[in-house]
Amino acid sequence: MTMRSAAPDNQPPDKSPVPGDERSVSRDPQVDEQVGNERKAAKGEDRKTGARNSQDRRSPIRDLNASLDLKVDPDSKDFPDHQYYLPRKSRRLALVLALAYAMAALVAVDVPLGWPVAAAALSLFIFGFGKRLAYCERNADRTQASRYGLLFVGVIIPMLCTGYVFASWVQSGLAWQWAIATLVCINAACAAILSMRVMSLFAAKIAMWGAFALLDFSLVSIAAIVGATFALVLIARFEWHSAEKRRIANDARDRVAARAEDILRSFEETGHGWFWETDRRGQISYISPSAASVVGYSPDQLRGRSLSSIVEAAPGAVAPERSLGFHLSARSAFKDIELRAAGSDRLWSLTGRPVYDGFSNFCGFRGHGTDLTEKRSNEQQVTRLAHYDSLTGLVNRAQMRDLLDQILAAPAERGGACTLLMLDLDRFKQVNDTLGHPAGDALLKQVAQRLERVLDGIGRCGRLGGDEFQVIIPGSQDRDKLGFVANEIISTLSQPYSVEGQGVIIGASVGIARAPMDGETSEELIRNVDLALYAAKDAGRGKFHFYNKSLHSAAEERAELEQDLREAIGRGELELYYQPVVFTATEEITGFEALMRWNHPRRGSLSPEKFIAVAEDAGLIDKLGQWALRKACEDLASWPESIRCAVNVSPLQFSQKELPSIVANALAHSGITPSRLELEITESVFLNDTAGTDAMFKALKRVGVRLALDDFGTGYSSLGYLKKAPFDKIKIDRSFVQGATKPGSRNGAIIASITSLAEALKMDTTAEGVETLDELELIRVLGCSHVQGFIYHKPVSAVDAGRLVEGSKIVAAEGPQSSRGKRQVLLKRVFISHNGNRMPATLRNISSGGAMVDGLWNLPEGATVQIEFSAQVSARANIRWSIEDRAGVEFTLPLSRRQDGTFEVLAGTRMSASG
Repeated sequence: MTMRSAAPDNQPPDKSPVPGDERSVSRDPQVDEQVGNERKAAKGEDRKTGARNSQDRRSPIRDLNASLDLKVDPDSKDFPDHQYYLPRKSRRLALVLALAYAMAALVAVDVPLGWPVAAAALSLFIFGFGKRLAYCERNADRTQASRYGLLFVGVIIPMLCTGYVFASWVQSGLAWQWAIATLVCINAACAAILSMRVMSLFAAKIAMWGAFALLDFSLVSIAAIVGATFALVLIARFEWHSAEKRRIANDARDRVAARAEDILRSFEETGHGWFWETDRRGQISYISPSAASVVGYSPDQLRGRSLSSIVEAAPGAVAPERSLGFHLSARSAFKDIELRAAGSDRLWSLTGRPVYDGFSNFCGFRGHGTDLTEKRSNEQQVTRLAHYDSLTGLVNRAQMRDLLDQILAAPAERGGACTLLMLDLDRFKQVNDTLGHPAGDALLKQVAQRLERVLDGIGRCGRLGGDEFQVIIPGSQDRDKLGFVANEIISTLSQPYSVEGQGVIIGASVGIARAPMDGETSEELIRNVDLALYAAKDAGRGKFHFYNKSLHSAAEERAELEQDLREAIGRGELELYYQPVVFTATEEITGFEALMRWNHPRRGSLSPEKFIAVAEDAGLIDKLGQWALRKACEDLASWPESIRCAVNVSPLQFSQKELPSIVANALAHSGITPSRLELEITESVFLNDTAGTDAMFKALKRVGVRLALDDFGTGYSSLGYLKKAPFDKIKIDRSFVQGATKPGSRNGAIIASITSLAEALKMDTTAEGVETLDELELIRVLGCSHVQGFIYHKPVSAVDAGRLVEGSKIVAAEGPQSSRGKRQVLLKRVFISHNGNRMPATLRNISSGGAMVDGLWNLPEGATVQIEFSAQVSARANIRWSIEDRAGVEFTLPLSRRQDGTFEVLAGTRMSASG
């Protein structure tokens, strides 16, 4: 054990071993010092915590420590007196000596005068004031040498005097048998009072018996003293070893108790759980402060109350045989019983077991509790997310499917009929690309609110994902009524929106299918309503279309495309084009992305968007993927070693266990280094089985290829998987790049965040779709390591790609300065309508996206105006900036150009210049 403050000299400065002082004996000083420091820290924290809350001193672990801990008050009964040479209870020795002297005087009927009387008085005086000497030994400035001096004065001198007195008494006529018996009694009293003080006890015995024997100074007495000394040394050594074992055991127990207490306290302070204890009567004897505060009491106030009084039955309580009261009465262990804290909405889970003493007597219960409130809230949130769309709060795809299945499965006499409406927003992608995804999300929320207002309880609305919504109207409905509802939906959703202070106009297309005439199963009905939606979109924006069997012709066309694709694979109509990937800092080509093209004999060149979905549905994606990997590796083998090539891997390919072997075979066939091949994987792969996904990543990394996360930011799983998926590169989607240079755009901040994240994870970044010099400059400033887009080069054939990487591999950026459309400078008189006011103005510098207008005074930014080009032609626009009588406007819808480059709204207007 260690001490501080009141007893700092328990660790003497000279660190020399002191017999009888267990603290000075150590097998490893560093270990002892570490143990001491841990104990000091634990005790210091105990004092702080005890001052904070008296309940802490009542904890089960503290009860154990209380029996071991050292007090800093020397007067305390628990003070470890045996740690010092001089006992505080030396007055008892004075009483023993006084009684011994008195008995000897009565037996001898004589008292030796002179020096013996002085020696007796001195021994009584020293032992009588021994407590003072004990306090002196405990002085903070006391050295080890001074402690030896105090041992000599406080123990050796009075015991020498005692032995001398009785030796003199024997010479004066006292029977030596009485003297020996008296000294044995004094020796026993010393052994009791000096217990655990090996050094002091050894010195006291030697001094007393030596003085008694040496007065005669015969050979026999000297031999007796030597023998006694030897015996006492053996006894002292045995006692020293026993004391050392006890010290080590106490230190170990103290260390374990301190650490257990620290762990207990740390656990309670985290808030993850708490502890409780009851006595045999079921009354609380200990409870953590965190639990007591939940029910509005302090631990002291709850002590003595029953455990059942602070809890209530939770919603959906367990059966009586599993209740808390049952287990407490039956004295049986219980686990994870859910209860509600009394007078609170907090949910608890209690676990406990009965406690018995060494005689199998029941002592009470002891256990722990955890707060389930947050866990249950999270479970409810997860359940909600499983059935509702997190963005709009509408029912999600899975729940809509379940609802549709329930309606269609109902017997005909009880229902079974319903109407399914499929909605797709027009021009929503334009809002996402120009204003950013946050604006798109805000717009979707407003769309959901308007849909619920239109339906007004006649049907259930859900969001399937993206800009797709679905409506289920139960029962058999009249066709005209359904047309009216569809028109109301289109009209309501086509009204202007205010998103981030800007006016936005979108539209909606609606497909309608009715059950059971258009489908008796949910699969059939959904397939047919999709066909109706495609027909509505083909008919133009803002239309609705009922399903009819003729719509299957589109499906037939798709089937024809599938057959053509099967034949095209065999005829070699597929070709890979390569778009350069450029290192931003040096403008050097470091690699290419392989892009598939289909040279259709009738339809011409088809991009992957036209046939990849068909290939996936037809089960041809595996063949296409293997061909693309093999062809890309073959072309890569003919290019310089420093060039890499990226190949897209579809989610279906990624889910196939054979993919690593397919990649390895393509690498072996071409003979290229695996690290030159980069596989681009979209975020959608994370929607599959997590274990299988992780295993696939590890297998591909074992092959040695690089992995790139494609279209980053367009999905919902990226951040959760970046920390464990072994990606080498992040590709920033073009939707973030386009419009990033426009004033007020947040895309730049998003790109900066992505590049910072990639840099922290030691990943490269590639910005896709860079088409203007302004975008390129922004990408450089934001720290993207690579660039891909028309600003450097369009996709080229393998032969042309080989020419690009011959020599220096440096390419120059070529393209427009900004994405701003071509402007026409003109002076045209127009009328501006705003809030019922019609004002004349002059139109200047018009482009497809906006114009500059003179003559507008005091129109605020963000205001929506109607520009009348003629009596028949007008356009809606938003004020983007305003300075005095001049303003910049942005058209809600881009203006259409004629073949000669002029705008249709200005037909017949003479242009003064163009730029």
